[in-house]
Amino acid sequence: MQKKCLNSKIALNIHKNENQLKYKISTIQPKKIYIKKGTKKFTKVILAFFSAGLSTFAILYCVQPILPLFSKTFHISPAQSSLSLSSATSMMAIGMLFTGPLSDRLGRKNIMFSSLFLAAVCTILCSIMNSWQAVIIMRSITGLALSGVIAVSMTYLSEEIDPNFLALAMGLYISGNTIGGCLGRFITSILSSYFSWDIALRVIGFSALISSCFFLYLLPRSSNFKSSSLNIKKLLFEFLFQCKNPVLSKLFIMGFIMMGSFVTLFNYVGYRLMISPFFVSPATIGFLSFLYLIGVYSSPKAGILTEKYNKGIILIGALCLMICGLILTLFSELVIIFFGLMVFAGGFFAAHSIASSWIGHQAINSSKAQISSLYLFFYYLGSSVFGTCGGFFWYLGGWNSISLLIISTLLIGIILAIKLNNIET
Repeated sequence: MQKKCLNSKIALNIHKNENQLKYKISTIQPKKIYIKKGTKKFTKVILAFFSAGLSTFAILYCVQPILPLFSKTFHISPAQSSLSLSSATSMMAIGMLFTGPLSDRLGRKNIMFSSLFLAAVCTILCSIMNSWQAVIIMRSITGLALSGVIAVSMTYLSEEIDPNFLALAMGLYISGNTIGGCLGRFITSILSSYFSWDIALRVIGFSALISSCFFLYLLPRSSNFKSSSLNIKKLLFEFLFQCKNPVLSKLFIMGFIMMGSFVTLFNYVGYRLMISPFFVSPATIGFLSFLYLIGVYSSPKAGILTEKYNKGIILIGALCLMICGLILTLFSELVIIFFGLMVFAGGFFAAHSIASSWIGHQAINSSKAQISSLYLFFYYLGSSVFGTCGGFFWYLGGWNSISLLIISTLLIGIILAIKLNNIET
């Protein structure tokens, strides 16, 4: 009897100690409150990020279809005209290395709203600039501002959305990015055809301004955010450490190559189609942006294929598809050229999807933010470097030289993909 009483007392004490320990842990590490699908908060978050993604990429890529108009208006070369896009993407690439860590200190919502608002104002100001140098300065500031939206948005979603519904939220946000890029290009090409390029930029800028206010009103404040100090020295050391990884370094270069090839192709195809023997109008060239919607199919399809086959093989196939599409653009029939552009875009989005998921698998939990930032840095840096260099190749030999540049670059990408595949297997 005494033994039973003693055992029950011991069990009671153990139970009390467990409860006290659980209480202490809960006070030290409060339970995270996630936003679940079906709630009003979830709907608000989706609407806020969809509009932010749409405005961000509309602002970023709105100048691409009007590069020939910039050349005509300011009497500049295609390479100089491409700086209107390259300056924005290069500054955005640099900004993304720091705006993410800055949001760790100042908060997610504040950084994203301020960034989108500033980018919208800069786009409006860009439309009233009278010199090409002033246009480039405004576009550079615009790209730097946009880095705050792109670098922080996925971090906010991963912190606040229930993990069971995170993929859905990310997918809807990315769809806003894709649609925004298409609409930005299409709207500017139409408005510049019937009015002028400055009116087109003004419309994009004011629309983004309204969208930023809509974003501020709808987006709930972070519930799981914890402010932390900003250590630049530690941050740079971690970036350098990731670049030495044999797999990650190849994936970073892959992003540089893929995006550089993609932007170069669509930067200069407008120049080719507006001259003999095609004489296509800027409005019609704007419709080319809808070819990007092929990515809605090719991206998830590539993901499904990687579940069945080795992702290195699928990546090689996607890069080969880009080369095949590019070869089709060398023909003189418009229908074949448009089909080639669609094939090229499909291969690009498939390759980007595979590389992005590969990055995610390589990243350990403590380094995901840094690795994602580095991949996006090289990704948009490729857009800036190749987008401008393509202008010199256009000057040297027209579309044939552009094609040679892109094919050579993609062949390097295939070699890297083969090496990645060998490492994985």
